[in-house]
Amino acid sequence: MKDSNTAPVSGGAQGYVNRELSWLQFNRRVLEEAEDPANPLCERLNFASIFQSNLDEFYMVRVGMLMDTLHLTAVDDKTGMTSAEQTAAVLDRTRELMAGRDRICKSLLSELAGQGVEICRFHSLSDKQQSFLEKHFTSNVLPLLSPQIIGRKQPFPFLRNKAIYAVAILKTKSGSERMGIVPCGGGVLRRLVPLSGDGQRFVLVEDLIASFLPQIFTHYKVEGTVLIRLVRSADIHMDERSSEMSELLAEEYRKSMEKLIRRRKRLQPVKLEYQGKLSDTVRDALCACLGLSKKHLFSCEPPLDLSFMGALRDMLRDRPQLFYPRRVPQNSPNVDPLVPMTKQIRKRDLMLTYPYESVRPLLRLLQEAGQDPEVVSIKMTLYRVAHNSKIVEALVDAAENGKEVVALVELRARFDEENNIGWSRVLEQAGCRVIYGLDGLKVHSKLLLITRMHHDQVEYITQIGTGNYNEDTVRLYTDFALMTADPGIGAEAAQVFNCLSMGEVVEDSRRLMVAPACLRGKVLAFIDREIEQAKQGRPAYLGFKLNGLTDKLILDQLIRASQAGVKIDLIIRGICCLVGGVPGLTENITVRSIVGRYLEHARIYIFGAEERRQVYISSADFMTRNTTRRVEVAVPVQDRALREHVEAMFRDQLRDTAKGRVQQPDGTYVRAQGEAFNSQEYFCQQAYAGAWALSQPRQEAPKLPAAPKADKVRPASAKPAPKQAPAPVRKTRRTLLGRIIGRD
Repeated sequence: MKDSNTAPVSGGAQGYVNRELSWLQFNRRVLEEAEDPANPLCERLNFASIFQSNLDEFYMVRVGMLMDTLHLTAVDDKTGMTSAEQTAAVLDRTRELMAGRDRICKSLLSELAGQGVEICRFHSLSDKQQSFLEKHFTSNVLPLLSPQIIGRKQPFPFLRNKAIYAVAILKTKSGSERMGIVPCGGGVLRRLVPLSGDGQRFVLVEDLIASFLPQIFTHYKVEGTVLIRLVRSADIHMDERSSEMSELLAEEYRKSMEKLIRRRKRLQPVKLEYQGKLSDTVRDALCACLGLSKKHLFSCEPPLDLSFMGALRDMLRDRPQLFYPRRVPQNSPNVDPLVPMTKQIRKRDLMLTYPYESVRPLLRLLQEAGQDPEVVSIKMTLYRVAHNSKIVEALVDAAENGKEVVALVELRARFDEENNIGWSRVLEQAGCRVIYGLDGLKVHSKLLLITRMHHDQVEYITQIGTGNYNEDTVRLYTDFALMTADPGIGAEAAQVFNCLSMGEVVEDSRRLMVAPACLRGKVLAFIDREIEQAKQGRPAYLGFKLNGLTDKLILDQLIRASQAGVKIDLIIRGICCLVGGVPGLTENITVRSIVGRYLEHARIYIFGAEERRQVYISSADFMTRNTTRRVEVAVPVQDRALREHVEAMFRDQLRDTAKGRVQQPDGTYVRAQGEAFNSQEYFCQQAYAGAWALSQPRQEAPKLPAAPKADKVRPASAKPAPKQAPAPVRKTRRTLLGRIIGRD
């Protein structure tokens, strides 16, 4: 967006950014991708849709929470803003963002029309086209509508979350005014109404309904029409009844969760968007009926719901120039497809890097474990899984083969509760032992433990990752999955599962960091170590790649580290409550954000400079919810080649100028400058080169490839793939709309 960097976002004390305003700044970066001409047209359409779905969820969760706490005296611990002040600031920033969205969507739809695919407004059509649509409306739309007139005997109807309604201002023969409301969807009506058989020009069904309201309300004069779309709060606290739920049986617990989900569908409105002219009378009536302040009303020029853009993108699949080049996850050069996974992991640690490398080795590990006579048990945490989960299928097969399978299914994963409830039943029916986590604590760790008895000795195969066990999102989210046979790590992973089974938390750990009791303290201790090194005049360094940074204790410690002279690099995709580059305060901290083709999701912790350096990957962001209210696991990357691989990827992202933004001392973000470099595209090239080299006969699998201008600790480069190396042509899975917000 051309005006994206004009407004400071600190909202309070110097050096800090309010969490909600920081998130809106992140969604602005998403919207910038919808405007960026370097992105193909259909990808820009997708980013516009992502912007809207992000904003909807932000209002459902965060604004819903703020509105629930308006009466409280609590303030934001970083900026001192009250809930009322935060809500007011959010509404103001939202209005700015939506003005930019309107401009960008208008431009995108114009470009789309230039490709022959057009969304037409009914009033702009010829008489012949309007006549054609009138027949379609009378035959195929009108019979499916359920209009309602508001009056004493017809109370204001319940408006579904994110549904579109046509509102009519009606005048009776006596001159009095009434209000009519017509639902415009409900899953029955097709959103796109074709104008002709060519399938290239369409009218949106809500525009069609609004245009024929006089045929619906035949006994009234239609004085005006407006389309509305309501967003409701989803701020159901899944932990609020945990003390009661802990006593319930599994099926009772699931039913209690289902009741909470149903309650969420009827929570208070938080935002009303409208298209068309909204009179003061109708505005006041809507606000009164919905319990909304007029500050929560937003005018929109483009369609109220942009989800139809996915269907338009599919119509253009035969025009590859309108999309990103196809990229398919590649086989890891470090995994031999002909050797059992357990045998390879016992020999050395392995790491998969999604989405550049395929998830197949992890699936193979689970499938082989289910058949391995030496495997005693398989234990796994499941936070978000695919709708057609091969991972759950592998666990079911293992249980049916007589293995002990323990699955911790987190039923409180927001917006995935129903999917997880269904899978928990499937797992139980297959004979798996299903547990549901701890009272008041979500289990967010990505942990798999396979226990084997080999020659009467207990052996562990442990997989610890940064991302969910979800075969759909591993194609879209950047993540790490470490697989190791290290007995110390396996023993501590076993301790995590034992504690979860008994409703306890890990109180002490040596190798792993395990929230909530022993992650934040260890992070603070590592930062302290760097502060001491800097005070003694020695090189001191910290590097963190996270989705969010809000934990006040860690923020304060990072500020102290900066003031002591510690060099700190932060790559924070979304919320960052710290402002880097403030003289005398955070001048040694640089904050970057990357928003690109893939959702940056991996968490990396780097502590120390040179020979003291220690590298962890983790499921935990440095957000208070992760460090104090969730079970999270961070694992050290001990294998030197893998550690250097993670460090190299971190450094490559620091120099990303294509999709990287650098935070300024006023809290705004600007595009990174320098030689053109797209880190995500480069990692794709690395993966393709490694997979191609692996396919060549009589050639050793290359070591992890390096970026150009490699620095000292980068592993040896692989030979680049020749120009004629075959590129996969498999069709990629359609992009998920929720991929940017990352619902962790």
